[in-house]
Amino acid sequence: MPQRRTVTSRSQEPRQRFAEEVKSLREKSGVSLRQLADQLGWDWSTLGKLERGQTLGSPEVAQALDQHYGTPGLLLALWELAVADPTQFKEQYRRYMLLESEAMSLWHFAVSILPGVLQTDGYAREVLAMGGIMGEELTQQVEARTGRRALLVSEAAPTFRTILSEAVLRTPLRDAKAWREQLEHLAEVVERPHVTLQVLPQGAGLHGLVSTDVMFLRLNNGQAVAYTETAYHGELVEENKEVERLQRAYDSMRDLALSPAESRKFILRMLEEVPCEPST
Repeated sequence: MPQRRTVTSRSQEPRQRFAEEVKSLREKSGVSLRQLADQLGWDWSTLGKLERGQTLGSPEVAQALDQHYGTPGLLLALWELAVADPTQFKEQYRRYMLLESEAMSLWHFAVSILPGVLQTDGYAREVLAMGGIMGEELTQQVEARTGRRALLVSEAAPTFRTILSEAVLRTPLRDAKAWREQLEHLAEVVERPHVTLQVLPQGAGLHGLVSTDVMFLRLNNGQAVAYTETAYHGELVEENKEVERLQRAYDSMRDLALSPAESRKFILRMLEEVPCEPST
């Protein structure tokens, strides 16, 4: 069999490919980083980090650069591939991430922390920083985690159900503004027709998943798998009996949860309790 011919010398790694394209477009335009920063009204060091692959920025940044260079959709598409790239995650998560991206439906339970697909940037940053991640690694991990939000807004978004222990919503961030943004994001997400959110009251008592976060995935072939996670360990569960055992525990717990409508009201009450920013 003849060897596969290299079509381009550009990187096949999504994050690096995005960085290369951002740099290439600037160089073709014949301007320096500082000149581009002046044209866009941005910080030139941030543009430098984009070109070195140290940050991906936001989708708004990719769209703005597309508009500036006259490349509608190109950089945004590369940005979406980069944030969804499973190789950004640690090895033990990669197979799960691949399955998640292909799942037809997902249903989930959280003990104390919101799932990545529901986390805002501020929430993800504080949670990851508490785990000791700092500097550029923190920035990359935040982008990788919050990039998963795209899963719920794509045209082919899977059906998603989550049950949040009341403790999740009773544990605020240290930054009140970031916590308000997170709660507002939840209140918005639950309005989407393919998303169902329920709150499990503290008064519900003990249940089979009292110390375990779990995400179930329904795959295209009809198979269901589960990913369980504690503070120190995550495990992909594919054996049918184990998945069924976890699902029975989940179904029993769901019967104890507030209805979706009651749960949305609960989130709104939590929002009312967040201190307002002082007027300036």
